[in-house]
Amino acid sequence: MKFGPMPVGDALVGAILAHSVRLPEGVLKKGASLGDREIAMLRNAGVSEIVVALLEPSDLDENAAAAQIGEAIGARRGEAHLRVSAQFTGRGNHYAEAQGVLKVDEEAVFRANAVDEAITLATLPNHARVVERQMLATVKIIPYAASAAAVADVAEILRASDVISVAPVRARRARLICTRTPGMKDAVIEKGADAVRARLAALGVELTSESVTAHETAALAQEIAGGPEEDLILVLAGSATSDRRDVAPAAIERAGGWIERLGMPVDPGNLLVLGHLGETPVIGLPGCARSPKLNGADWVLERLACGLTVSASDIEAMGVGGLLKEISSRPQPRGGGALAPERPFVSLALLAAGASSRMGEAHKLLLDAGGKPLVRRVTERLLASGADEVVVVVGAKSGDVRAALSGLAVRILENPEWSEGMASSIRIALQGVSPKADAVMISLADMPEVDGPLVDRLIAAFDPEEGRAIVRPLAASGRPGHPVLFGRRFFEALSELKGDEGARAVVREHSEFVTDVQTASDAPEIDLDTPDAWAAWEAWSRGKI
Repeated sequence: MKFGPMPVGDALVGAILAHSVRLPEGVLKKGASLGDREIAMLRNAGVSEIVVALLEPSDLDENAAAAQIGEAIGARRGEAHLRVSAQFTGRGNHYAEAQGVLKVDEEAVFRANAVDEAITLATLPNHARVVERQMLATVKIIPYAASAAAVADVAEILRASDVISVAPVRARRARLICTRTPGMKDAVIEKGADAVRARLAALGVELTSESVTAHETAALAQEIAGGPEEDLILVLAGSATSDRRDVAPAAIERAGGWIERLGMPVDPGNLLVLGHLGETPVIGLPGCARSPKLNGADWVLERLACGLTVSASDIEAMGVGGLLKEISSRPQPRGGGALAPERPFVSLALLAAGASSRMGEAHKLLLDAGGKPLVRRVTERLLASGADEVVVVVGAKSGDVRAALSGLAVRILENPEWSEGMASSIRIALQGVSPKADAVMISLADMPEVDGPLVDRLIAAFDPEEGRAIVRPLAASGRPGHPVLFGRRFFEALSELKGDEGARAVVREHSEFVTDVQTASDAPEIDLDTPDAWAAWEAWSRGKI
């Protein structure tokens, strides 16, 4: 890749603008691919030199490079419980599709990052506990392109390894045995049990049996051996374990089990006991487990709940990073910290309530588009995206439109005020989307070329923390089109729209939050409002439908 200041001229067509340039017509943003229109704008403004990146034949542009590496990471995506986002500005994120424990091939990550400084892969720590939708890893191409050979080398390393995967929670049932020392108050026992219940509930594990017995080896052994068969057995002793001959480990052995490890190099959590009764893990919890704060027992419990083997050597390796105690110079480092990034929940609202008045007598959404009604074609293409839900707002001829969508995994909302215009459908859509929605993407039911990959690119560009809270596509012509994604902060403004203008007013009023995603397609501006538009589309798409 060539990079640096170059004179403005036709030779720069296809170059990538490295720094934003403010012009009378607006701002040409960095990362923009320069075409004849952009070159003309620069010349008309008297700009003679700009800083650009020029790709060479041996290069892959940043998004293509990130996509190739993302494909290699996700070669076993279904089994690994991963989802990868579309790529934007050379970045592709990987998210958990299940709650569990993250497994990272640290050596593969190290080798991949050593190939070329242009290519980076960052992950959460190995064995980190993760929840569904949480970001696990991100691929970032540092410059605007990377060597195709280097990308291929990285992909080969990652494809040969399960570089990241989620071990989902497999344990479903557990029992808890608490021991009581002489004079021990019920409140102390109940506090500890509450903390254990909360830990298990957070993992989705049901506590099916609870019992309290004397803090004596024989009594505890009887409880361990005589209880119902469960996936996990937890023992919360009334007194800390300090030796293999102490009550908890001795009771596990007397019940017919064996001890894997006494103690762990994690503080708090040093006094953990890990044993087994047949195939069932038995965890002697340290006293700190009476508190909800993170301790070493959490690391062991999480892995065992996810079906991972925990050996004595695994526990020994927990020493690095195992100092969890809070100190005065670092007050409450685990309280109020930054939340783990998550994949945004995006609701897709398909507006299909209009009367199709400009089409004449026919209702355009019900016309045949390649063997199926237009509204069904559009909906099926949207369902192939990474949007979390699709809601369809119907109005005119709602019965026929509903029938055309029969069997599709969508939620249909009725707009009794459809004749008031598009704004009424937007209001109905916002009332009907999931309360979990971080963003809503407004799409029109008469746009036959909008598809899943386009939707995914818009979702990938959405990042309200970076100011990218409204995302719209640009057609090949450079003109903005549909669908448009709006972050939650704009839901109220969208709900206050009137008439048939749609959401353009919100985009105009909040232009500082708008990010444009350039496409090489006409899809964002092809809509079928009139018979002439339909005929032109059929001519354009002949052989594709």
